Amino acid sequence: MNIPKKTKFIFVTGGVISGLGKGISAASIAYLLKESGLRVTIQKFDPYLNVDPGTMSPFQHGEVYVTEDGTETDLDLGHYERFLDQNMCRENSCTSGQIYNAVLDKERKGDYLGATVQVIPHVTNAIQERFTAILEKNDYDVVITEVGGTVGDIEGLPFLEAIRQFELSLERGQYANVHVTFMPFIKTSGEIKTKPTQHSVNKLREIGIYPDIILCRTERPMMDTSTRDKIALFCNVRRESVLELHDAFTIYEVPLLLYRQQFLDVIQKYLNVTYKKEVNTERLRDIVYRIKNPSDQVNIAVVGKYTGLADAYKSICEAFVHAGAENDVKVNVLWVESENLESSSEDHIRNQLKDADGILVPGGFGDRGIEGKISAVRYAREKGVPFLGICLGLQVAVIECSRNLAGLDQANSTEFDSQTPHPVIDLMKEQKGVQKKGGTMRLGTYECKLKPETLIQKAYESTHISERHRHRYEVNNAYRDVLSNNGLIFSGINPTLNLVEAIELKEHPWFVGVQFHPELKSRVTKAHPLFRELVRASYQYKKEKS
Repeated sequence: MNIPKKTKFIFVTGGVISGLGKGISAASIAYLLKESGLRVTIQKFDPYLNVDPGTMSPFQHGEVYVTEDGTETDLDLGHYERFLDQNMCRENSCTSGQIYNAVLDKERKGDYLGATVQVIPHVTNAIQERFTAILEKNDYDVVITEVGGTVGDIEGLPFLEAIRQFELSLERGQYANVHVTFMPFIKTSGEIKTKPTQHSVNKLREIGIYPDIILCRTERPMMDTSTRDKIALFCNVRRESVLELHDAFTIYEVPLLLYRQQFLDVIQKYLNVTYKKEVNTERLRDIVYRIKNPSDQVNIAVVGKYTGLADAYKSICEAFVHAGAENDVKVNVLWVESENLESSSEDHIRNQLKDADGILVPGGFGDRGIEGKISAVRYAREKGVPFLGICLGLQVAVIECSRNLAGLDQANSTEFDSQTPHPVIDLMKEQKGVQKKGGTMRLGTYECKLKPETLIQKAYESTHISERHRHRYEVNNAYRDVLSNNGLIFSGINPTLNLVEAIELKEHPWFVGVQFHPELKSRVTKAHPLFRELVRASYQYKKEKS
């Protein structure tokens, strides 16, 4: 490996329990370093054997985040992009499945010259190569690598061993280890317990990795001087390197928590970096203030198939936070399981949606809950409730309009009914021969030309945009004329493929459906135009009906 000596490496691991927020911690570190003038990127290494999360259920692993180049990745890459406001790519994500695929491909080709292929050194060497692969495309001052899972998990051991070996090849001052751990509070005794943290650090040290900085996750601010000293003593770190990350009102406070504890001064001791400018936290503090102090609130119903797990719609939730801040309102998400709207009376549907000032129907796969989503679209259309349909949400909107505006009885998608007499949504031509599921959809960024003076064109303030996709089915162009004649506006078209990208409704205050996923490009410093306008229209609807 040819490692530039000027590049610094930070490895982020987690201990005690999963779900501590390593991704948010890594993103917050990256935010501060970028604000100090350094060129920073983050990469996520996941220990599961799936090649990527693209074939995994959202209930298993949360949403699948899609990058500009069409890579299906872990949802933490969404945090990276939202905090850094820079695009990730294929090299920012790695799984055990990808590593073992690469190793076995080399073995089949004979690249190992007859050697017995083993975890050490072959798998660990392959992992180390991926630590620096990101540098082949861009020049970075700091590369942050988050390792998924928890220290002690058997599947994560090759990654930790690779880190140990990799750091031996670096010079002093070229790397730092940040360990995120959990400190439980025992209510009956009124004590905060450090023993789980001690055990987690000891496990990491047994592997040969020595934490330089420990980020202690707690429910509330509670770490006193004696607790900090105890952790420093038993975990063999400097006292100033023990930082507290208590639960915050919003994740966008985390960089500010680190900044107030002089994180940049601490990390500088280990990385020996020169900051190029003074960090200005005013913009982020202003955003956090607006998130925490909205002037009003608005209710938006998300009618989905995976509402039992909010992480399945993580980017949508964050896009609402961004859009709420820009509109000076708090967005209350009303989770509505689409199956609850199936085969229901109009009274039941109205009771489920009557508190909604806006309705969003997100993406998904399979026929479960589809008729419920169609019922939600009809409610939004007939009641004049602001509506945004994303991916599958656009498709069910087309189905609803086909049935109830164009008179195409039994109109459907061939995904749900292969024998439908009116396949208004059909499988893409190039998808019909596809057998493998992983990485074979229409993925990544595609261009879209917007029709002037439409709702979507006014939102973007442009007639040419590019957005990210993840789907197999499209609007059937054979039905565009009949739908146009019955009130549907095809407001966005892909100019190269002649595919429908966006729809709107005549005689409706705000009704937009898009085939792409706008939530993936919303940022904490700049809300996505469609979410901003949905929230604005929903708030206007609330004021008019009250």
